Amino acid sequence: MRIIIKPLVTEKMTRLTDKLNHFGFVVRPDANKLEIKREIEALYNVTVVSVNTMRYMGKNKTRYTKSGLIKGRANAYKKAIVTLKEGDTIDFYSNI
Repeated sequence: MRIIIKPLVTEKMTRLTDKLNHFGFVVRPDANKLEIKREIEALYNVTVVSVNTMRYMGKNKTRYTKSGLIKGRANAYKKAIVTLKEGDTIDFYSNI
């Protein structure tokens, strides 16, 4: 069962990666820190020092269009920030 859904590649995460060796991932909502650590170490062959997790609620969205008001909701997700051992790194662009 895959715990990691996708890596987070944003400007903020790139800044954290350059300064503090933190990497971000969107993970399954029911995953715990030990499972996340185990899967990242197995997938990327790195040593994980710590894992911090955050849960995000889905936000309500509304749009005014020509045909009327459209209401919807953005998905809820869980984010994991992983700190790697000094010297280890993950290259997300190597297999493009």
